[in-house]
Amino acid sequence: MNIQPLLDISSRDHSHLCPRQILGVRIGLAGIYSLGFDTPPEKKRLLVIIETDGCFADGLSAATNCTVGHRTLRVEDYGKIAATFMDVKTGRSVRAAPVLDIRQRACTYAPNEPRHYFAQMQAYQIMPDEEMFTVTEVQLITSIEAIISRPGIRVDCDVCGEEIMNEREIHQNGLTLCRACAHGGYYLVRQNAVLPFTAIVQPDYQTT
Repeated sequence: MNIQPLLDISSRDHSHLCPRQILGVRIGLAGIYSLGFDTPPEKKRLLVIIETDGCFADGLSAATNCTVGHRTLRVEDYGKIAATFMDVKTGRSVRAAPVLDIRQRACTYAPNEPRHYFAQMQAYQIMPDEEMFTVTEVQLITSIEAIISRPGIRVDCDVCGEEIMNEREIHQNGLTLCRACAHGGYYLVRQNAVLPFTAIVQPDYQTT
C-alpha cells in the first residue's frame, strides 16, 4: 500500500513529518488489517485507545480516521507507542505495539544512512509489519458499551455543580459526583481564585 497520502495528511496537521508519525500510520493500518478491514470502517465502528499523545497520535488518526472529536479516539496516557483497536460491532479487540528492538531493526533497512533519526524515517516506511509490530488479542477491563456510553446524557455534580456528560458520573454515599469531586482531579482550586473577566485579556471577537 502507498502510505504517502496518509503521511501527507499527518505532516500537514503536525507541520512536519517525523518517525513517530510514520509509526502511527503503520500501527493504525496494522490495527485495521488485524480486525479484518482493508480501509477504516464507517459509522463509528472502529474505536481506538492510544497510549500516548503527540506525533504518534497524528499519524494514527490519519490512518484510521479516528479522532477525539468524533469520540472514536481515546487517550490513556501510559507514555507508550501502542494502541488498542476495537470493532464496536463484534467486540473484538487487538493491541498493536512496536517490537522491542525496532530502532535496531530499522538500521538494517537503511544501511547507508548513519543518522538514526533519518534511518528510522526511511525504514519505517518500508519495513514489513512482522518486522515492526506485535499484535495481540486483548480483553477490555471496561466494556466497549461503557467506554462509548450514551451521548447526550447529562447530570450535575452534587458538590461542584458542574455538568457531567456521557455517563461519567460516580454515585457515592447517595451523591452524584464528578470524578474530580469523587476521587480528586488533576488540579486543585486555589482559595478565592475565581478570576473576574476584567482581569482576563479579551480577544476582539468579530463575525463575518
